[in-house]
Amino acid sequence: MITQAPRGTADWYGDAMAKREKIEEICKRIAASYNIRQIATPVFEHTVLFQRGVGETTDVVQKEMYTFEDRGGRSITLKPEGTAGAVRAYLEHSMFAESGLTKLFYITPAFRYEKPQSGRLRQHHQFGVEYIGSESPLVEVELISLVSRIVKELGLSDIEVHINSIGCANCRKEYNKALLAYLEEHKDKLCKTCLERMERNPLRVIDCKEEGCKEIVANAPKTIDYLDEECRTHFEELQSLLESLGIPYQIDTGIVRGLDYYTKTVFEFVNKDGFTLCGGGRYDNLVHEIDGKQDIPAAGFGMGLERILYFLELEGVDLGGVNPPDLYLGFMGGVKARAFQIVDALRKQGISVETDYLDRSIKAQMKYANKINAPYVVILGEDEIASGKVKVKNMADGSEVETSVDNIAAVIQK
Repeated sequence: MITQAPRGTADWYGDAMAKREKIEEICKRIAASYNIRQIATPVFEHTVLFQRGVGETTDVVQKEMYTFEDRGGRSITLKPEGTAGAVRAYLEHSMFAESGLTKLFYITPAFRYEKPQSGRLRQHHQFGVEYIGSESPLVEVELISLVSRIVKELGLSDIEVHINSIGCANCRKEYNKALLAYLEEHKDKLCKTCLERMERNPLRVIDCKEEGCKEIVANAPKTIDYLDEECRTHFEELQSLLESLGIPYQIDTGIVRGLDYYTKTVFEFVNKDGFTLCGGGRYDNLVHEIDGKQDIPAAGFGMGLERILYFLELEGVDLGGVNPPDLYLGFMGGVKARAFQIVDALRKQGISVETDYLDRSIKAQMKYANKINAPYVVILGEDEIASGKVKVKNMADGSEVETSVDNIAAVIQK
Protein backbone atom coordinates (compact mmCIF):
# COMPACT_ATOMS: atom_id res chain seq x y z
CA MET A 1 0.00 0.00 0.00
CA ILE A 2 1.16 3.51 -0.76
CA THR A 3 0.83 4.63 2.88
CA GLN A 4 2.87 1.73 4.26
CA ALA A 5 6.65 1.37 4.10
CA PRO A 6 7.98 -1.79 2.36
CA ARG A 7 8.37 -4.83 4.59
CA GLY A 8 11.67 -4.87 6.43
CA THR A 9 12.12 -1.10 6.47
CA ALA A 10 11.39 1.49 9.14
CA ASP A 11 10.75 5.21 9.49
CA TRP A 12 12.90 7.10 11.99
CA TYR A 13 11.36 9.95 13.96
CA GLY A 14 10.63 11.15 17.49
CA ASP A 15 12.22 9.26 20.39
CA ALA A 16 13.55 6.47 18.16
CA MET A 17 15.42 8.99 16.03
CA ALA A 18 16.75 10.74 19.13
CA LYS A 19 18.12 7.41 20.44
CA ARG A 20 19.69 6.63 17.09
CA GLU A 21 21.35 10.06 17.04
CA LYS A 22 22.70 9.40 20.54
CA ILE A 23 24.20 6.07 19.44
CA GLU A 24 25.77 7.70 16.39
CA GLU A 25 27.20 10.50 18.53
CA ILE A 26 28.82 7.98 20.91
CA CYS A 27 30.27 5.97 18.01
CA LYS A 28 31.64 9.05 16.26
CA ARG A 29 33.14 10.52 19.41
CA ILE A 30 34.90 7.31 20.43
CA ALA A 31 36.13 6.73 16.86
CA ALA A 32 37.60 10.25 16.87
CA SER A 33 39.55 9.42 20.05
CA TYR A 34 41.25 6.63 18.05
CA ASN A 35 42.04 9.09 15.22
CA ILE A 36 39.70 7.28 12.84
CA ARG A 37 38.38 9.39 9.95
CA GLN A 38 34.87 9.16 8.55
CA ILE A 39 34.16 7.99 5.01
CA ALA A 40 30.90 7.95 3.05
CA THR A 41 30.62 5.69 0.02
CA PRO A 42 27.74 5.28 -2.48
CA VAL A 43 24.64 3.37 -1.49
CA PHE A 44 25.05 1.25 -4.62
CA GLU A 45 28.13 -0.26 -6.27
CA HIS A 46 28.91 -2.47 -9.25
CA THR A 47 27.67 -5.97 -8.44
CA VAL A 48 31.03 -7.55 -9.18
CA LEU A 49 32.55 -5.70 -6.22
CA PHE A 50 30.45 -7.73 -3.78
CA GLN A 51 30.79 -10.95 -5.78
CA ARG A 52 34.57 -10.71 -5.49
CA GLY A 53 34.80 -9.09 -2.08
CA VAL A 54 32.00 -10.67 -0.04
CA GLY A 55 32.27 -14.02 -1.85
CA GLU A 56 30.24 -16.00 -4.37
CA THR A 57 29.57 -18.79 -1.85
CA THR A 58 28.05 -16.59 0.86
CA ASP A 59 24.35 -16.35 1.62
CA VAL A 60 24.65 -12.59 1.17
CA VAL A 61 25.65 -12.88 -2.50
CA GLN A 62 23.59 -15.95 -3.34
CA LYS A 63 20.32 -15.03 -1.62
CA GLU A 64 20.22 -11.59 -0.02
CA MET A 65 21.49 -8.88 -2.39
CA TYR A 66 19.26 -6.27 -4.00
CA THR A 67 20.64 -6.36 -7.56
CA PHE A 68 19.26 -4.66 -10.65
CA GLU A 69 20.30 -3.53 -14.12
CA ASP A 70 20.51 0.22 -14.59
CA ARG A 71 19.52 2.05 -17.76
CA GLY A 72 23.02 1.65 -19.12
CA GLY A 73 22.81 -2.13 -18.84
CA ARG A 74 25.20 -2.31 -15.86
CA SER A 75 24.57 -4.69 -12.98
CA ILE A 76 24.23 -2.61 -9.83
CA THR A 77 23.73 -3.75 -6.21
CA LEU A 78 22.57 -1.85 -3.14
CA LYS A 79 25.37 -2.30 -0.63
CA PRO A 80 24.74 -5.32 1.66
CA GLU A 81 27.64 -4.28 3.95
CA GLY A 82 30.17 -1.47 4.23
CA THR A 83 33.61 -3.07 3.99
CA ALA A 84 33.82 -3.75 0.24
CA GLY A 85 32.84 -0.18 -0.65
CA ALA A 86 35.34 1.28 1.80
CA VAL A 87 38.16 -0.87 0.40
CA ARG A 88 37.14 0.06 -3.17
CA ALA A 89 37.38 3.75 -2.20
CA TYR A 90 40.73 3.12 -0.50
CA LEU A 91 42.09 1.72 -3.76
CA GLU A 92 40.43 4.18 -6.12
CA HIS A 93 41.80 7.19 -4.26
CA SER A 94 45.25 5.65 -3.54
CA MET A 95 44.90 6.13 0.20
CA PHE A 96 47.72 3.61 0.64
CA ALA A 97 50.13 6.30 -0.55
CA GLU A 98 49.22 8.67 2.29
CA SER A 99 50.34 6.67 5.34
CA GLY A 100 51.25 3.23 6.54
CA LEU A 101 47.86 2.61 8.13
CA THR A 102 44.52 4.01 6.97
CA LYS A 103 41.76 4.08 9.60
CA LEU A 104 38.19 4.70 8.39
CA PHE A 105 34.73 4.60 9.93
CA TYR A 106 31.29 4.94 8.39
CA ILE A 107 27.64 5.01 9.31
CA THR A 108 25.74 3.70 6.32
CA PRO A 109 22.47 2.10 5.25
CA ALA A 110 22.83 -1.51 4.14
CA PHE A 111 20.38 -3.74 2.29
CA ARG A 112 19.79 -7.47 2.61
CA TYR A 113 16.76 -9.44 1.48
CA GLU A 114 16.13 -11.66 4.47
CA LYS A 115 13.32 -12.40 6.88
CA PRO A 116 12.78 -9.28 9.03
CA GLN A 117 13.20 -9.87 12.76
CA SER A 118 14.02 -7.96 15.92
CA GLY A 119 17.13 -5.88 15.38
CA ARG A 120 17.49 -6.98 11.75
CA LEU A 121 15.74 -5.24 8.87
CA ARG A 122 16.08 -5.43 5.09
CA GLN A 123 17.24 -1.85 5.14
CA HIS A 124 19.34 -1.40 8.25
CA HIS A 125 22.16 0.89 9.31
CA GLN A 126 25.72 -0.05 10.16
CA PHE A 127 28.48 1.60 12.12
CA GLY A 128 31.68 0.11 10.78
CA VAL A 129 35.43 0.59 11.12
CA GLU A 130 38.17 -0.51 8.73
CA TYR A 131 41.93 -0.53 9.43
CA ILE A 132 43.87 -1.04 6.20
CA GLY A 133 47.64 -1.46 5.98
CA SER A 134 48.85 -3.48 8.99
CA GLU A 135 49.15 -7.20 9.71
CA SER A 136 49.79 -6.68 13.44
CA PRO A 137 47.31 -8.23 15.91
CA LEU A 138 47.37 -4.79 17.58
CA VAL A 139 44.82 -3.85 14.91
CA GLU A 140 42.26 -6.43 16.00
CA VAL A 141 42.92 -5.61 19.66
CA GLU A 142 42.30 -1.92 19.02
CA LEU A 143 39.06 -2.70 17.18
CA ILE A 144 37.87 -4.92 20.04
CA SER A 145 38.90 -2.21 22.51
CA LEU A 146 36.89 0.38 20.57
CA VAL A 147 33.74 -1.73 20.52
CA SER A 148 34.19 -2.49 24.24
CA ARG A 149 34.24 1.24 24.98
CA ILE A 150 31.09 1.81 22.94
CA VAL A 151 29.33 -1.06 24.71
CA LYS A 152 30.33 0.34 28.11
CA GLU A 153 29.23 3.89 27.30
CA LEU A 154 25.89 2.65 25.98
CA GLY A 155 25.33 1.01 29.36
CA LEU A 156 25.12 -2.58 28.07
CA SER A 157 26.31 -5.21 30.55
CA ASP A 158 25.22 -8.57 29.10
CA ILE A 159 27.90 -8.64 26.39
CA GLU A 160 30.91 -10.96 26.00
CA VAL A 161 33.81 -10.89 23.55
CA HIS A 162 34.21 -14.15 21.62
CA ILE A 163 37.27 -14.72 19.42
CA ASN A 164 38.52 -17.39 17.04
CA SER A 165 41.11 -17.84 14.31
CA ILE A 166 40.17 -19.38 10.98
CA GLY A 167 43.75 -19.24 9.71
CA CYS A 168 45.11 -18.20 6.34
CA ALA A 169 44.91 -19.84 2.92
CA ASN A 170 47.83 -22.15 3.74
CA CYS A 171 46.44 -23.73 6.91
CA ARG A 172 42.90 -23.58 5.52
CA LYS A 173 43.82 -26.20 2.91
CA GLU A 174 44.58 -28.81 5.55
CA TYR A 175 41.61 -27.82 7.64
CA ASN A 176 39.21 -28.03 4.70
CA LYS A 177 40.41 -31.57 3.98
CA ALA A 178 39.72 -32.63 7.56
CA LEU A 179 36.38 -30.82 7.68
CA LEU A 180 35.25 -32.24 4.36
CA ALA A 181 36.13 -35.76 5.46
CA TYR A 182 34.08 -35.27 8.63
CA LEU A 183 31.11 -33.80 6.77
CA GLU A 184 31.13 -36.66 4.27
CA GLU A 185 30.41 -39.02 7.18
CA HIS A 186 27.33 -36.99 8.11
CA LYS A 187 26.16 -35.67 4.75
CA ASP A 188 22.86 -37.57 4.95
CA LYS A 189 21.88 -35.30 7.86
CA LEU A 190 22.97 -31.97 6.38
CA CYS A 191 20.52 -29.48 4.89
CA LYS A 192 20.40 -28.95 1.12
CA THR A 193 22.26 -25.64 1.36
CA CYS A 194 25.11 -27.20 3.33
CA LEU A 195 25.45 -30.01 0.82
CA GLU A 196 26.08 -27.33 -1.80
CA ARG A 197 28.47 -25.49 0.54
CA MET A 198 30.50 -28.66 0.99
CA GLU A 199 31.46 -28.57 -2.67
CA ARG A 200 32.22 -24.84 -2.91
CA ASN A 201 33.39 -23.73 0.56
CA PRO A 202 33.17 -26.28 3.41
CA LEU A 203 33.86 -23.61 6.05
CA ARG A 204 30.43 -22.08 5.36
CA VAL A 205 28.80 -25.20 6.83
CA ILE A 206 30.12 -24.17 10.25
CA ASP A 207 28.04 -20.99 9.98
CA CYS A 208 24.74 -22.76 9.22
CA LYS A 209 21.82 -21.83 11.49
CA GLU A 210 19.80 -25.03 10.91
CA GLU A 211 19.54 -26.97 14.19
CA GLY A 212 20.42 -30.31 12.59
CA CYS A 213 23.54 -28.88 10.97
CA LYS A 214 24.52 -27.09 14.18
CA GLU A 215 24.46 -30.40 16.05
CA ILE A 216 26.72 -32.00 13.45
CA VAL A 217 29.30 -29.19 13.29
CA ALA A 218 29.51 -29.06 17.08
CA ASN A 219 31.86 -32.05 16.88
CA ALA A 220 33.58 -31.06 13.64
CA PRO A 221 37.35 -30.36 13.48
CA LYS A 222 38.30 -26.93 14.89
CA THR A 223 40.14 -24.34 12.84
CA ILE A 224 42.51 -23.49 15.70
CA ASP A 225 43.83 -27.07 15.64
CA TYR A 226 45.06 -26.60 12.07
CA LEU A 227 46.79 -23.22 12.30
CA ASP A 228 50.27 -22.93 10.87
CA GLU A 229 53.03 -21.35 12.94
CA GLU A 230 52.41 -17.81 11.73
CA CYS A 231 48.66 -17.91 12.36
CA ARG A 232 49.10 -19.58 15.74
CA THR A 233 51.63 -16.95 16.83
CA HIS A 234 49.28 -14.21 15.65
CA PHE A 235 46.38 -15.67 17.64
CA GLU A 236 48.47 -16.13 20.78
CA GLU A 237 49.73 -12.54 20.60
CA LEU A 238 46.15 -11.32 20.13
CA GLN A 239 45.13 -13.07 23.35
CA SER A 240 48.13 -11.73 25.24
CA LEU A 241 47.37 -8.15 24.16
CA LEU A 242 43.72 -8.45 25.16
CA GLU A 243 44.77 -9.71 28.57
CA SER A 244 47.23 -6.83 28.97
CA LEU A 245 44.35 -4.38 28.42
CA GLY A 246 42.12 -6.22 30.87
CA ILE A 247 39.58 -7.16 28.17
CA PRO A 248 37.96 -10.51 29.05
CA TYR A 249 37.27 -12.88 26.15
CA GLN A 250 36.26 -16.41 25.31
CA ILE A 251 37.67 -18.58 22.53
CA ASP A 252 34.68 -19.68 20.46
CA THR A 253 35.60 -22.09 17.68
CA GLY A 254 32.09 -21.84 16.24
CA ILE A 255 32.76 -18.34 14.93
CA VAL A 256 33.72 -18.28 11.25
CA ARG A 257 31.67 -15.22 10.15
CA GLY A 258 29.40 -15.29 7.12
CA LEU A 259 31.61 -13.49 4.59
CA ASP A 260 34.39 -15.11 2.56
CA TYR A 261 36.93 -12.34 2.96
CA TYR A 262 37.87 -13.15 6.58
CA THR A 263 41.30 -14.61 7.45
CA LYS A 264 42.97 -15.33 10.79
CA THR A 265 41.12 -13.43 13.55
CA VAL A 266 37.33 -13.36 13.72
CA PHE A 267 35.41 -11.96 16.67
CA GLU A 268 31.89 -11.28 17.89
CA PHE A 269 30.26 -9.44 20.78
CA VAL A 270 27.37 -11.62 21.99
CA ASN A 271 24.94 -11.76 24.90
CA LYS A 272 24.15 -14.71 27.15
CA ASP A 273 21.49 -15.96 24.72
CA GLY A 274 23.95 -16.03 21.82
CA PHE A 275 22.58 -13.00 19.96
CA THR A 276 25.33 -11.12 18.13
CA LEU A 277 25.68 -7.38 18.63
CA CYS A 278 28.80 -6.88 16.52
CA GLY A 279 31.08 -8.97 14.34
CA GLY A 280 34.37 -8.49 12.60
CA GLY A 281 37.88 -9.71 12.07
CA ARG A 282 40.87 -9.71 9.75
CA TYR A 283 40.64 -9.82 5.94
CA ASP A 284 44.17 -9.82 4.56
CA ASN A 285 43.15 -11.03 1.09
CA LEU A 286 40.29 -8.61 0.35
CA VAL A 287 42.36 -5.86 -1.25
CA HIS A 288 43.90 -8.36 -3.63
CA GLU A 289 40.50 -9.91 -4.40
CA ILE A 290 39.19 -6.49 -5.44
CA ASP A 291 42.10 -5.05 -7.44
CA GLY A 292 43.95 -8.26 -8.35
CA LYS A 293 47.34 -6.66 -7.73
CA GLN A 294 48.19 -5.55 -4.21
CA ASP A 295 48.48 -7.59 -1.03
CA ILE A 296 47.54 -5.18 1.75
CA PRO A 297 46.42 -6.56 5.13
CA ALA A 298 43.33 -5.18 6.83
CA ALA A 299 40.75 -5.74 9.57
CA GLY A 300 37.43 -4.26 10.62
CA PHE A 301 33.97 -4.76 12.08
CA GLY A 302 30.35 -3.88 11.48
CA MET A 303 27.67 -3.15 14.09
CA GLY A 304 24.01 -2.60 13.26
CA LEU A 305 22.33 0.41 14.84
CA GLU A 306 19.00 -1.41 14.92
CA ARG A 307 20.72 -4.30 16.66
CA ILE A 308 22.15 -1.91 19.27
CA LEU A 309 18.66 -0.55 19.95
CA TYR A 310 17.37 -4.11 20.27
CA PHE A 311 20.05 -4.95 22.86
CA LEU A 312 19.32 -1.74 24.76
CA GLU A 313 15.66 -2.73 24.92
CA LEU A 314 16.53 -6.25 26.08
CA GLU A 315 18.56 -4.86 28.97
CA GLY A 316 16.15 -2.05 29.77
CA VAL A 317 18.72 0.68 29.07
CA ASP A 318 17.08 4.02 28.31
CA LEU A 319 19.03 6.52 26.23
CA GLY A 320 16.27 9.09 26.59
CA GLY A 321 14.14 10.59 23.87
CA VAL A 322 13.58 13.87 22.10
CA ASN A 323 15.05 16.85 23.95
CA PRO A 324 12.47 19.56 24.72
CA PRO A 325 13.06 23.12 23.51
CA ASP A 326 14.76 25.49 25.96
CA LEU A 327 11.88 27.94 25.75
CA TYR A 328 8.30 28.28 24.60
CA LEU A 329 7.58 31.84 23.52
CA GLY A 330 3.89 32.54 23.19
CA PHE A 331 2.14 35.72 22.17
CA MET A 332 -1.27 37.40 22.06
CA GLY A 333 -2.67 40.42 20.32
CA GLY A 334 -1.13 42.12 17.33
CA VAL A 335 2.52 41.41 18.16
CA LYS A 336 3.14 38.44 15.85
CA ALA A 337 5.85 40.12 13.78
CA ARG A 338 7.76 41.36 16.85
CA ALA A 339 7.38 37.98 18.55
CA PHE A 340 8.95 36.21 15.59
CA GLN A 341 11.80 38.73 15.56
CA ILE A 342 12.53 37.84 19.18
CA VAL A 343 12.26 34.11 18.44
CA ASP A 344 14.74 34.51 15.60
CA ALA A 345 17.17 36.50 17.76
CA LEU A 346 17.04 33.90 20.56
CA ARG A 347 17.73 31.05 18.16
CA LYS A 348 20.78 32.89 16.88
CA GLN A 349 22.01 33.03 20.50
CA GLY A 350 21.84 29.25 20.74
CA ILE A 351 18.46 28.98 22.48
CA SER A 352 16.07 26.29 21.20
CA VAL A 353 12.71 28.02 20.90
CA GLU A 354 9.22 26.82 20.03
CA THR A 355 6.35 29.20 19.37
CA ASP A 356 2.77 29.34 18.10
CA TYR A 357 1.93 28.78 14.44
CA LEU A 358 -1.79 27.99 14.79
CA ASP A 359 -3.24 31.22 16.28
CA ARG A 360 -4.11 29.42 19.52
CA SER A 361 -5.40 31.09 22.67
CA ILE A 362 -2.97 31.77 25.52
CA LYS A 363 -4.58 28.93 27.50
CA ALA A 364 -4.04 26.54 24.56
CA GLN A 365 -0.47 27.76 24.13
CA MET A 366 0.35 27.11 27.80
CA LYS A 367 -1.17 23.65 27.51
CA TYR A 368 1.03 22.97 24.48
CA ALA A 369 4.13 24.27 26.30
CA ASN A 370 3.41 21.71 29.05
CA LYS A 371 2.91 18.97 26.49
CA ILE A 372 6.33 19.50 24.90
CA ASN A 373 7.99 19.80 28.34
CA ALA A 374 9.37 23.29 27.73
CA PRO A 375 11.22 24.25 30.95
CA TYR A 376 10.66 27.99 30.45
CA VAL A 377 7.81 30.05 29.01
CA VAL A 378 7.59 33.68 27.98
CA ILE A 379 4.29 35.24 26.90
CA LEU A 380 4.41 38.43 24.83
CA GLY A 381 1.60 40.93 24.57
CA GLU A 382 1.32 44.59 23.65
CA ASP A 383 2.30 45.65 27.19
CA GLU A 384 5.48 43.59 27.11
CA ILE A 385 6.43 44.93 23.70
CA ALA A 386 5.80 48.52 24.80
CA SER A 387 7.80 48.21 28.05
CA GLY A 388 10.54 45.90 26.73
CA LYS A 389 10.07 43.78 29.86
CA VAL A 390 8.96 40.15 30.04
CA LYS A 391 8.49 37.48 32.68
CA VAL A 392 10.41 34.22 32.23
CA LYS A 393 8.40 31.47 33.91
CA ASN A 394 10.10 28.35 35.28
CA MET A 395 7.59 25.60 34.54
CA ALA A 396 9.05 23.24 37.16
CA ASP A 397 8.33 25.40 40.20
CA GLY A 398 6.15 28.19 38.81
CA SER A 399 8.61 30.95 39.72
CA GLU A 400 9.04 33.97 37.47
CA VAL A 401 11.94 36.29 36.71
CA GLU A 402 11.30 39.70 35.18
CA THR A 403 13.93 40.78 32.67
CA SER A 404 14.41 42.73 29.49
CA VAL A 405 13.65 41.22 26.10
CA ASP A 406 17.36 41.38 25.26
CA ASN A 407 18.24 39.43 28.42
CA ILE A 408 15.95 36.40 27.96
CA ALA A 409 18.78 34.19 26.68
CA ALA A 410 21.01 35.07 29.65
CA VAL A 411 18.28 34.18 32.15
CA ILE A 412 17.69 30.79 30.52
CA GLN A 413 21.38 30.00 30.13
CA LYS A 414 22.04 30.89 33.76
